[in-house]
Amino acid sequence: MIRRIVLLVGSLLLAFAVLAVVIPSRHGAEPASTPSRSLRFTSVVHVPALPSGSHELRLWIPLPYENRYQSISHLRIESPLAYRAEEEPEYRNHYAYIAIPAARAAKPFDIRLTFDVTRIEHRVALSPSPHATAEPALVTAHYLQPDRLIPINGEIGDLSRREAGSSGTPLAKARRLYDYVVATMHYDHDGTGWGRGDALWACNAKHGNCTDFHSLFIGMARAAGIPARFEIGFPLPEDAHEGAITSYHCWAEFYVKGIGWIPLDASEAWKHPEKKDYFFGATDQNRVMFSLGRDIRLRPAQRGEPLNYFVYPYAELDGKPFAAIKSDYAFQDQPPAAAPQRAAAPAGN
Repeated sequence: MIRRIVLLVGSLLLAFAVLAVVIPSRHGAEPASTPSRSLRFTSVVHVPALPSGSHELRLWIPLPYENRYQSISHLRIESPLAYRAEEEPEYRNHYAYIAIPAARAAKPFDIRLTFDVTRIEHRVALSPSPHATAEPALVTAHYLQPDRLIPINGEIGDLSRREAGSSGTPLAKARRLYDYVVATMHYDHDGTGWGRGDALWACNAKHGNCTDFHSLFIGMARAAGIPARFEIGFPLPEDAHEGAITSYHCWAEFYVKGIGWIPLDASEAWKHPEKKDYFFGATDQNRVMFSLGRDIRLRPAQRGEPLNYFVYPYAELDGKPFAAIKSDYAFQDQPPAAAPQRAAAPAGN
């Protein structure tokens, strides 16, 4: 589990003076024998001038996740106003929180986030192992529950029972559900409704983006009694070493006792049919994870609904969602030798 970051910053700094805090790495990279990618990630959050008559803007900026497949170092936030690092308790996602009086945002300003990241391939042997990490029953039970847009009964439950079948191991059932999603869904951005991760919508529309693919899989897996969870971040182009990142990417994991958490990427499997078997049990190093889970409840609590997913900054102006916050993202590859080394981790999460 990620050690909780505690950064307490005192009073607001002078307007547009730069506040910069460097957070050291907590984990190193995997050995060179595991495919990996090291890079510098940059995000710039653009805060517009607040409308006349407003009082306070509250802003939550997601920070990268850290686990045995992703190590973070030299995390730096440059902000003209004081912030504090927070962690929501359910999924342990980290973020920077800023409360901005309207008088301090009479003019637009930017908040810049940079960090170094080494991402390694997450690949799991699909056979029981005595070294697999066993999750407590309370954890696995959590990932059997529905989310607001991922029901596990009704049409999703019926579809799951039909496609998973009544025989076979949980691993075999999960493979049948994965095969169904890859075979019946179509990746595109046509029309409206896609991108929300609405499993029932995806079930009927049979198209969408990565959120729709994986929400359908997660719903069917949970309905079949297989714990499953949602991860989201940003994709890294395999054939480029630097550039802008224009969209997010998400994937999923499911849990099998004796093996642990097993990654999959159904939308990438659809795009690359030759890698269909690979993406059942593996996610490559060409991604940066930012958060885990759906229906995110922040702390300090937002007044709006729980976040459907948390990859972009979320803001509320005078207690109402404020959609005028914009962000730019970019990356630049770095030599893997620049990252510290650590021993190989056992299988599982």
